[in-house]
Amino acid sequence: MTTDATILAALRANPAGVSGADLAEQMGISRAAVWSRIEELRRLNYEIEAGPHFGYRLLFSPDVLHADDLLARLGTTRAIGRDIRVFEETTSTNDVIERLARDGVREGVAVYAESQTKGRGRLGRKWISPSHKGLWFSVLLRPRLRPQMATQLTVASATALRRAIKLQTGLSPEIKWPNDILIGGKKVSGILTEMSAELDQVRYIILGIGVDVNLAAHEFPADLRKIATSLRIETGRPVSRAELAVHILRELDRDYAKICAGEFTSVADEWEAHCTTIGREVTVHLGGRQIRGCVESLDDDGALLLRSEHGHLERIIGGDVTLEK
Repeated sequence: MTTDATILAALRANPAGVSGADLAEQMGISRAAVWSRIEELRRLNYEIEAGPHFGYRLLFSPDVLHADDLLARLGTTRAIGRDIRVFEETTSTNDVIERLARDGVREGVAVYAESQTKGRGRLGRKWISPSHKGLWFSVLLRPRLRPQMATQLTVASATALRRAIKLQTGLSPEIKWPNDILIGGKKVSGILTEMSAELDQVRYIILGIGVDVNLAAHEFPADLRKIATSLRIETGRPVSRAELAVHILRELDRDYAKICAGEFTSVADEWEAHCTTIGREVTVHLGGRQIRGCVESLDDDGALLLRSEHGHLERIIGGDVTLEK
């Protein structure tokens, strides 16, 4: 971890206070250097109290995404989140991750933006990303999977995201195949998976996630207010974006490890238990084609198995799903 991440981790681990001498010894720097970093954190609006009897203690953290603070909160993970980068504004965090992937950056890097000017969802849709109101981020993965198995990662991401939101808020989200997280039937989060692959091997996967955290109802465009919501609307209170970000990274890391270990079945079982699509009559829009039928389950690669109105079992790996009334 960086110096600032180490200091913040120590302050969070010792709410009654930690001495400058202990911090200096832990990091192998001078007490003056510790004081300098504390001052810099204060300039970033972290309220850090100093006293002769307790050293330093953290009283308040600002509602910002700060890479060092996220690393301090997160601790050690297997892969996801070991490198965190935060931008005040970018076009799309998926665009940033794609450049990093092409430069050979190892998997696990997570890129956040406080706002996006060209945030996007599936099928070319625009994703509204107002400043400091949500979590707009992407993760680089380099799994040893066949390209047709990449859907497993969308499934795993949905289970991890649902679980993280529940841990943070106490709410009970549901999953709508393939990439939506719903609360009370309204969308609160979406997942966009983009892949670069050779014929028999994934080169890298970009996992893009957007979570509407602290938007008020009037901050949604008028055409989305009936179908979208935020965690703040659903809980009736502001939600800590940094705490939620850490929960999501931990749960993503957990489920990604399962996928890499060939344990997709356990992930799929959890997904099916919380999916609104299983057992429902749906219409799947695939370009100019429409398939109607009842969703039965997932297959071993994470594709949706749908029994069509003509009795055929269809394997669906993409498209747009509409739940029938």
